[in-house]
Amino acid sequence: MPSQIRTVVIPAAGLGTRFLPLTKAVPKELAPVVDRPAIHYVVKEAMDAGIGHIAIVTSPGKQALEEYFKPSQEIDALLRRRGMNAVADELQQFAQRLTFSYPIQDRQLGLGHAVLCAREAAGREPFAVILPDDLLVGDEPVLAQMLRAWQRRPGNYVAVEEVPRERISAYGVVDLAAGSEADGRTYRLKGMVEKPPADKAPSNLGIVGRYLLMPEVFDALAETRPGAIGEIQLTDGIARSMDRCPLYAYRYAAVRYDCGTPLGLLHASLSLALRRPDTAAEVRGWAQETLRM
Repeated sequence: MPSQIRTVVIPAAGLGTRFLPLTKAVPKELAPVVDRPAIHYVVKEAMDAGIGHIAIVTSPGKQALEEYFKPSQEIDALLRRRGMNAVADELQQFAQRLTFSYPIQDRQLGLGHAVLCAREAAGREPFAVILPDDLLVGDEPVLAQMLRAWQRRPGNYVAVEEVPRERISAYGVVDLAAGSEADGRTYRLKGMVEKPPADKAPSNLGIVGRYLLMPEVFDALAETRPGAIGEIQLTDGIARSMDRCPLYAYRYAAVRYDCGTPLGLLHASLSLALRRPDTAAEVRGWAQETLRM
């Protein structure tokens, strides 16, 4: 088995209906969080975790995603003339350290189907999945945290966070095996439950958009039939492969921002702007002005 994971799959083929009419012309993943698109942050997370290949699953009409990651000497020079060296440096690092591929998902058949569309890009190796709606900000990339645990105990991994009981029904929830805690953050699982009622949830740990998966998941997804809403669920494919691969939850150390709604994207932008010395004072000034209105 390879000692490292080389490919990250980023599903980005969705229509972005919650962002209409913007997404009539612009992929949702290119909506800005402060001064970088949302997908920029998750690609950087993958790169900082040592991943070298990014497979962005797209759909017809979303060619702008591919254009964004193409190197451009003209844009590099313009950014540097305007003093935006940090952004220019990151785009340059993407070009130098990463390779990109763009599998196409022709039909919207769910997250599991989107991941299955990247089967050829990932090959017969373990791979990671990042959902670009989940922006995770911390001292260490969450993917790097998970990879360290995976190298100690290979298998399928889902990232989890503690969720208040009143919100648990909006999440996939993990079911912990008895005596499952391995190191304070890693837990062996006996299953997962999709969006259970609060009184039926097996734990308070909800699944968030980071996964480390063994290649057997592709076989399981290929065998998984669409569910009641006509979609192939990634969690169903992971569950089907439990007889071949152990399943773990990893409770990450980071703050999560949900960029899947316009207000969530705004929250992420404001929070990250407040973290940056070049923008924090201006944002605080706006907030004080707004509260006085």
